[in-house]
Amino acid sequence: MTLRQAITTAAAELAASPHLSEHAHRDAELLLLHIAKISRVTLIAHPDSILTPSQQALYQSTIARRLQLEPIQYITGEQEFYGLLLHVTPAVLIPRPETEHLVEAVLHLLPTDRPLKLVDVGTGSGAIAIALAVHLPLAEITAIDLSHEALAVAERNARLYHLEDRIRFLHSDLLAAINPDETFDAILSNPPYIPESDRSSLHPQVREHEPTAALFAGETGLDIYRRLIPEAGKALKSNGLLALEIGHGQQLSLTNLLTGWNEISFINDLQQIPRVALARKPDTFDRRGPNLSQ
Repeated sequence: MTLRQAITTAAAELAASPHLSEHAHRDAELLLLHIAKISRVTLIAHPDSILTPSQQALYQSTIARRLQLEPIQYITGEQEFYGLLLHVTPAVLIPRPETEHLVEAVLHLLPTDRPLKLVDVGTGSGAIAIALAVHLPLAEITAIDLSHEALAVAERNARLYHLEDRIRFLHSDLLAAINPDETFDAILSNPPYIPESDRSSLHPQVREHEPTAALFAGETGLDIYRRLIPEAGKALKSNGLLALEIGHGQQLSLTNLLTGWNEISFINDLQQIPRVALARKPDTFDRRGPNLSQ
């Protein structure tokens, strides 16, 4: 079977699925490039090259996995984020372009010419921590996650970019394991923020394959913010930066939860949806936190 024939056959199989039909040819091509270990340029130049029997069998097995709605990133084991190719497994949320807005905002607000101490809460694959470490060469970063499996993935990614000496990995429920005497210049997070009520409306490849603990945060999607914002207020230095990815329709709730913070602002994603919440810790922080009934 040639490369062209393999893609044509696989694309037809994928197109028969209502959940996969829109990108059937793209998915078939991406998976073939992965299995054959060739570039798209090579595919275009030599579409009549022959797959070996072992390649053909492996390709058929990956298409079968895709037909079960397993995300391509879990099949290939990789995802690009902020110009970095990262290892991913079903233990971690797949890094998404929306989260790049968070990284961009933090890089815009933090100085690059002095040492910094940052915390990435819920690091998952380590995408945020690693991207910031690459672009903030003087920063020391603590990457936190409640999942041991996720931390193992993040540590592997840090080693890929020789950052293991600058990123400290910590198993913790939010900031619970941080030394109370330690303070930071910035705390950032892409936490779970999907309301439980939205579970049924999610695409099944997300709902059935990505880690539930990294997606959902109570009935309103605000459970993690209600805990993290007061904890961040205690751990940040005066005027320290808090940067949070947020979900659709959560701007007003985050504004209320950040009552008492300074310089509260929001950054829209490419669909003009508020995606990043930013705030600065005031000189005098009310340790009782905001009104958590919001």
